[in-house]
Amino acid sequence: MEWLTAPFEVSFVQRALWGGVLVSAICASAGTWVVLRGMAFLGDAMSHGLLPGVALAALLGGNLMVGAVASAVVMTAGVTALGRTPRLSQDTGIGLLFVGMLSLGVIIVSRSQSFAVDLTGFLFGDVLAVRQQDLLVLAAALLAALVVSVLGHRAFLALAFDERKAHTLGLRPRLAHAVLLGLLGLAIVASFHIVGTLLVLGLLIAPSAAALPWARSVRGVMALAALLGATATFGGLLLSWHLSTAAGATVAALAVSLFFLSHMVSGLRDRRARHTPAPAPVLKSTERSQRRSP
Repeated sequence: MEWLTAPFEVSFVQRALWGGVLVSAICASAGTWVVLRGMAFLGDAMSHGLLPGVALAALLGGNLMVGAVASAVVMTAGVTALGRTPRLSQDTGIGLLFVGMLSLGVIIVSRSQSFAVDLTGFLFGDVLAVRQQDLLVLAAALLAALVVSVLGHRAFLALAFDERKAHTLGLRPRLAHAVLLGLLGLAIVASFHIVGTLLVLGLLIAPSAAALPWARSVRGVMALAALLGATATFGGLLLSWHLSTAAGATVAALAVSLFFLSHMVSGLRDRRARHTPAPAPVLKSTERSQRRSP
């Protein structure tokens, strides 16, 4: 028990745990839709697209979160605008924004004297540096994510499975898509300080993808994804403490490991179900009597 509890008696590890739990819940609300709609590449592009705002904020001595929000707004607006261009596929537009924003960010960071340190912190985060005020920001972000998820659930659900039907039902799929991009941006902005932009997809996609074979509804996927993300946070911090590894990377790696474990177990479950013979039908008493009568 001491092996399990000793790391979490330290105050900064406790804050890291609470920060990871909050981020897991935020990522579950957005990551579920990312998985259902196959938007992983978009999530990756948006996470790296935060670099210009964060780098500019660091260079000017401003708030990194404000810079990340500014970049997220630019990325969301850009993806929405390019998605309406008929001659350009969405993947092409996202790829161009991805490369352009990342290049601009590296150019800005290269103006700083601490290029390697700043870029490393941005890419990999520092979960053990979570402060009390960061937890308050994450709690507010979680509240906002829950409000958006509840209010937009019907539109997001229709958009995920049939965009034309969403338009027929008057759910305004373009607006719903823009709001969903905003929710994704919120999750990425809230998470990059914890695990960095390079590893944010671990908490954004892996828990939701791991929960998919076991839940019967979208809300069930979100709840289970939040639980799996919290489990990955706890286990990652624990292993990081005892093995002296990078905390954020360990959390993300454990989240991905849970995904592979989940799909391996669900595959064995489905294979067993296919090879299990169906039970013989039970005849009703009237049918049995009719069969016995000459």
